[in-house]
Amino acid sequence: SQVVLKVYNTLGQHVQTLVNEQQNAGKKSVMWDGHDQSGREVSSGIYIYHLKADEKIQSRKMILIR
Repeated sequence: SQVVLKVYNTLGQHVQTLVNEQQNAGKKSVMWDGHDQSGREVSSGIYIYHLKADEKIQSRKMILIR
């Protein structure tokens, strides 16, 4: 299925797209290096990841600590 994993800041602004591709079922892992789409480091704080796989959507908070 098509999988899209995006990171947003607490203001709802898009920070980074980590995954945007067709993937097979199964357990996966993704590491975010703490950079935005332009390659700039983002500050420590709370971010929200938004995961969409076909019709299933999940959003959760995460903390970036430098």
